[in-house]
Amino acid sequence: MPHAHFIGLCGAGMSAVAKLLLDAGWSVSGSDEGFYPPISLVIQRYGIPCATSYEASNIPEDADWIVIGKHAKLVPDTNEEVAAALESGKRVLSFPEAIAELLGARKSLVVAGSFGKSSCTALAAHVLRHAKKDPSYFIGAEALDFPDNGHRGKGNVFVLEGDEYPAANWDDRSKFLFYKASALLVTSGEHDHVNVFPTLTDYLAPFEQLVASLPPDGLIVACWNGAHLVRVMKEASAPVVWYSGTDTDADWFASDTFREGGVTHFTLCHHGNPICTLTTRQLGEHSVENTVGVAALLLEQKLVTPEELAAGVAAFSGVRRRLERLNPGTEPPLYNDFGSSYAKCRAGITTILQSFPGKRVRVCFEPHTFSFRNRDALHWYDTLFAGVERVYLFQPPAHGAATHTQLTQDEIAARIEASGVAVTVISSADALLSALKADVSTTADVVLFETSGGFDGAIPRVAEWLRHK
Repeated sequence: MPHAHFIGLCGAGMSAVAKLLLDAGWSVSGSDEGFYPPISLVIQRYGIPCATSYEASNIPEDADWIVIGKHAKLVPDTNEEVAAALESGKRVLSFPEAIAELLGARKSLVVAGSFGKSSCTALAAHVLRHAKKDPSYFIGAEALDFPDNGHRGKGNVFVLEGDEYPAANWDDRSKFLFYKASALLVTSGEHDHVNVFPTLTDYLAPFEQLVASLPPDGLIVACWNGAHLVRVMKEASAPVVWYSGTDTDADWFASDTFREGGVTHFTLCHHGNPICTLTTRQLGEHSVENTVGVAALLLEQKLVTPEELAAGVAAFSGVRRRLERLNPGTEPPLYNDFGSSYAKCRAGITTILQSFPGKRVRVCFEPHTFSFRNRDALHWYDTLFAGVERVYLFQPPAHGAATHTQLTQDEIAARIEASGVAVTVISSADALLSALKADVSTTADVVLFETSGGFDGAIPRVAEWLRHK
């Protein structure tokens, strides 16, 4: 039995790749300093032994592969286990290289873009799984309908979340360039990861490489309203099909959209012709657009029927931390959203404002990513919270200060206040919980967490309080 050892096992992506290798008949071991729930529980469920410090002695003698994560701590100068791996003579891979090895002859469906990747990947995999196609899949987040975010199925389709972020500390190529896409869904080209891609041109370059890599008999499904995608698609040799949530000029679009009781219904149209009626429990206009994109990807390739598509979409529960309701059945509503960029965060806020008209929206915001802490992004705060009653601004982390000029909490607060939105500056989980208890009412408010971080453990504490309020 071949053996793979993972250095930095406890990330969402690394643990998913470990699961793919287990499904393929490998034995797996690993190490990580950050061994904590929920990933630690997943690793234990898989039965993978995981050391909780980085040491050269962790590397098994029988390791055929050593897979090293992208975390900044995983460099040979400061990490003895990484140094030992690189000196061992064993095969060292990044996790996208490991995925590429597992593709085999399967049809590779890659979902890329500045936002919506996890939701679209999970929905595509769910529709295929619901239709009994047993797809393989790799999802960079926890999908609520799946026991795991990685699975190697018996079907001939592999659905992959394609990230533009660099593959490894020694390899600047974007992860999605390894996945040998035969069909591609692209949601947007909104400038992101400014610490890695300083300019828009830098950011779009790997997307242009990706679309150019598809074979002429491949397929590209692109969002009609996606930022900068017209520019990106000039590099495509494969046919390009456009989709939209609202625009009837696109090849695929939604019409007759109406919402009732937290459920959205719409007619899926192709070149103006109705194909089927779709029903989704996911909130927001962007969820309709994502659903149309996934529908176009699957129906264009005849991977499911319209009836199978409709059944799968209706049964889809979503992705954790993507406008996830944390206290169903109690008031006020509490949502957790993965606000890692301006576009993602603003889309989540807009959806809550539209879904709860008349309610006072309280946003708990942690500027966790480099982009939100970058001085060049200060103008984002002029419009980010438009329509919000109050922002609870959590203390930003300090890591990465050497890579860019960081904003302080006070500077961010002042800019938000200048936009006309009230701000409460928060420095700890205890302070946030106390402030919410003093301010939030049961009937008039809705609370939204926007962060890619963890708020120092405040989120489950606030959820527990509201479930008992």
